[in-house]
Amino acid sequence: MKKGMILALAALALFSCRHPEVEFVDFDTFKVLSVKSSDVFMPDGSLNPEIRVMEDPEIDTDTKIATTDANSIVRNILGEVNCNNIIHVAGTYKGHDVDGSELIQSGKLLLPSSGPIKNMIIVSHYTIGANYEAPSETFPLEGIWAAKGYAVVVADYIGFGVTSKRIHPYMHVRSTARSVVDMALAVKPYLEHIGRKPESDQVILAGYSQGGATTLAVMDMIQDHYAKELPIKKVYAGGGPYDLAATFDISMEWDQTGIPCAIPMIVQGVNEGENLGLKMADFFQPNLLAHYDEWINSKSFTVKEINLKMQATSMHEIMTAEGRDKKNAETARLYQALLGNGVLHFNPTAPIYLFHSTQDKTVPFINALKAEAWFKGWDVSYDFGAYGKHGAGCVRFLINTYADL
Repeated sequence: MKKGMILALAALALFSCRHPEVEFVDFDTFKVLSVKSSDVFMPDGSLNPEIRVMEDPEIDTDTKIATTDANSIVRNILGEVNCNNIIHVAGTYKGHDVDGSELIQSGKLLLPSSGPIKNMIIVSHYTIGANYEAPSETFPLEGIWAAKGYAVVVADYIGFGVTSKRIHPYMHVRSTARSVVDMALAVKPYLEHIGRKPESDQVILAGYSQGGATTLAVMDMIQDHYAKELPIKKVYAGGGPYDLAATFDISMEWDQTGIPCAIPMIVQGVNEGENLGLKMADFFQPNLLAHYDEWINSKSFTVKEINLKMQATSMHEIMTAEGRDKKNAETARLYQALLGNGVLHFNPTAPIYLFHSTQDKTVPFINALKAEAWFKGWDVSYDFGAYGKHGAGCVRFLINTYADL
């Protein structure tokens, strides 16, 4: 063997021994796109500016979480960290499209750079608008749990990451939950292959807002099909739209929404997921109809930016009269699809922590009450209180979740 080849192999072996998690390893269906490392806290004690804290999606600003508060937010969530340096592994995996056919999707795995892995935490992320907010493209806030010794798995969902040219089937819970489960199944053997298998086979599920509803759908799917592969330790769901039909009803009753962009996202997302063939002209007012494809489907703008572009918070400003009327034939079809995309109709076999702020107008509190009524008698703990608006509730949810891990 030539001397140069021997030296190259020796260097590769040394690199592999020192940093097994940063090898570009393809195993099973998980294919590595990029690997990087970053600190949670910088040498001067400040928060890494790459960490993306949830925007407050509500238009009014009295309880907005400013970026200047991010440092204290993360410190409150984490306390002391086991490992400040985090390895980011962005990759693709074989997932399923809305019709069940194969679709390559993407997401991110976050690991502590050293030390044992306690459990895999399967995160379902909250509502985003811009592709640069996708987990594979950024440092997701939930990824900071890796600093406490967890392997954090966050799928992008269809419509983000490598599928960003697609319409995101927003609140089509089956396909979104499928994306999350498929990534977890792909990452599990990858972790074992690189020598970072968790100490426990039990997985933890967590998600807030859109992610809260998706997390319950993930739980249902795992219980039905993957209980042996992904045994669930505990589930943490916060501020989720668990009952879309009830959310529709109360939004129409109030003639108000705290997250304007979610209305067209839901209509076209459920339409896409269920292949209903609805015409957006039947549902969107002229200004929204003229711009929704640019504002939403370009994936260029954040939730806050889309809300500001829409300049509307009343349902009658966003949706046509026919689109708001359940007696209308096309709206009735949409409403039936909303009913079918609720996430409460199953019996949990693992404990659930369910969080919701009673002051939440973005995801109305009726969702929490519906969940409480359905899960009566099961191992579910409820944390309902006056915790501020949706964004403020997210921070408290993350703090409380970590404290209970």
